[in-house]
Amino acid sequence: MDGAIRTHKKQMSSLQSMLTDCKHEDRLQSVIKSPTQSPSEINQLLEQGRIQTVPIGYIRSCFAVKNGTPRQPTICSSSRASLKIEPSVFNNPEHSLVGLEQYSHIWIVFVFHKNGQMSYKAKVKPPRLNGQRVGVYSTRSPHRPNALGLTLAKLERITGDTLHLSDVDIIAGTPVLDIKPYIPDYDSPKTRRDDTNREYRQTSPFTDSQMPQVMDLDEEPNISGTSSEPSSELRVCPAGPSDFSPPERCGSSDVTDVLAEVKNYVKQQQLFTESPEDKQTDSPECTSLSTNRLSSSSLKFGCEDYSTIAAWVRAPPVSNLDVRFTANAEKELKEFVPCDSTDSTRPKFQFLKGPEEAVAAIKGILSADPRSVYRRTRCQDRLFFFTLDTADITCWFGDGFAEVVRVKPMKS
Repeated sequence: MDGAIRTHKKQMSSLQSMLTDCKHEDRLQSVIKSPTQSPSEINQLLEQGRIQTVPIGYIRSCFAVKNGTPRQPTICSSSRASLKIEPSVFNNPEHSLVGLEQYSHIWIVFVFHKNGQMSYKAKVKPPRLNGQRVGVYSTRSPHRPNALGLTLAKLERITGDTLHLSDVDIIAGTPVLDIKPYIPDYDSPKTRRDDTNREYRQTSPFTDSQMPQVMDLDEEPNISGTSSEPSSELRVCPAGPSDFSPPERCGSSDVTDVLAEVKNYVKQQQLFTESPEDKQTDSPECTSLSTNRLSSSSLKFGCEDYSTIAAWVRAPPVSNLDVRFTANAEKELKEFVPCDSTDSTRPKFQFLKGPEEAVAAIKGILSADPRSVYRRTRCQDRLFFFTLDTADITCWFGDGFAEVVRVKPMKS
């Protein structure tokens, strides 16, 4: 009896899946623009968000397969790729890139075309969390309701209709839907915060020449109205894309920026500190205000004053690994010649500029531990293989390290 019930449930589940697929197919067909669609019908589809995307080009990258491809672009700064705008999108594709050479970085919107299936879940297990589940929208998991990716790449140069990129984390063959220039003034919370600091400098009664005399940074400032608790540690923000823009100020003006942040910190503290008048007031209105006040732990300074991220991003449970090469692997890697070499007797890179860049790329990839949680926990004693440019890399993982044991030319 139980077997019959299970069989019936499987049949019903299969029928439901088939109906869902048919419904999805009908929906896709309705999205495809037909010659008989009127402008009003097209406008209605656009307003509903039911559009048909067309790739503007496909990535050529030093990463041929998913295995070993960095999960974030900053992991492997020496990685390289190119994007050729399809002539089917524009009659003159090179015209669409005019002016883009003025930017150092671009946003790339692409499709996760190697997901293998269209299924997705509300909670996922990021590899850096070592199996812990979090909501899919708090991660950059490729398995999403719409399999779209967004990455920031450095624009090296433009030749005709082709963009040459570095600092990429995209697989070869990835369909690109759109590119946009990266503009720190609009895209970086740090820059927005710096704009506020500039406004403070403009209204400050001190000039840049007077500013160093106002406060000696080697001495602890004594600001009236501040808490008697030890001051918060000033943390230095890591360099980000917003730091690539030319510096607008230097020298004593940096002191002004620090003072602007201190001023903002003091303002927050004054808001959060309970005054003697508050303690003496018994009115319900004032009582509700005092109970809604945030504690001093909510004060933000430095980096946290303009953006906040999940703690596990900077301090994940998975530690970075030391990367080393066997003597044989080092010898094999030195046999490769740069991409612009004319030597046809030795293996040649297609994107990388030599063994030194390859070493940096391999160290970046392996130090971040590219293994999945399953491989990390269930396949610890197995070799790990990945491809970088035209080289097939073989390595193994030990306690806190990864060791490259073989580097061979990729078989064509």
